[in-house]
Amino acid sequence: MAEPTSRRDQVEDDLQEKLVEILQPEVEAAATQAAHEEQPPKSTDKDFFHALGGWGALLDIGLPWIAFLVAYAVTDHKLQLSLIIAVGLAAVLAVVRLIRRQALRNVFGGFIGVLISAWVANRTGNAKDFYVPGLLTNLGYGLLYLITVLIRWPLFGVLYGVITQTGTAWRRDPDLLKGFSRATLVFVGLFAIRLIVQVPLYFTGSLNALGIAKIGLGLPFYALAIWLAYAVLRGSMPAEKWAEARDSITHLLRGNKK
Repeated sequence: MAEPTSRRDQVEDDLQEKLVEILQPEVEAAATQAAHEEQPPKSTDKDFFHALGGWGALLDIGLPWIAFLVAYAVTDHKLQLSLIIAVGLAAVLAVVRLIRRQALRNVFGGFIGVLISAWVANRTGNAKDFYVPGLLTNLGYGLLYLITVLIRWPLFGVLYGVITQTGTAWRRDPDLLKGFSRATLVFVGLFAIRLIVQVPLYFTGSLNALGIAKIGLGLPFYALAIWLAYAVLRGSMPAEKWAEARDSITHLLRGNKK
């Protein structure tokens, strides 16, 4: 009776080997797919910029201010009409982003800024006061960014720790601390230059020059500051650390988990 049992065991072993051989490609394919799903594809510098909002984000913030300046000149200095046009354009941009199901963080910030500026200018009846909230905002942000660098808690590093859920680990890495400090200082310079140029124009009542300075130091200058901060941050750390930091921020800004 031992011989039939041995043959049966041999047959079962052969069948199992055949089954493993048949299913092996499917198992390997499933394992490969799972590995890709667990590790998001590497991002590029272009992906990083688009995750921040790209050029559309800059337009969302800047177009209402341009509309006010143009409308104020074309309507022969009719303040209320110019304010309505600026606020209306900000609202239209928000609706367009909603319809296209795009991020509203930049539209919302720009809309609130224009709304506050319009309220201030309408209350005082002076068109130049449309720019007062912006001047105060630049002053506040400039001081905040500078203080965070001086106390060795650069704001960009703090934000990095929050969005990557790594807490304060970046402060123990000299490359990251140096990079985030330098990138934060770039924006301190941005706010300082805006104030140096615009404050004298405000106090001398040079409305047209103030509006041109607001536009020139808005979209183009902000884009330049982003590029400089990005270049400084990338140049302050080894390539592998930059790639890891860029990937983490890019995936999280897109709503993916790293």
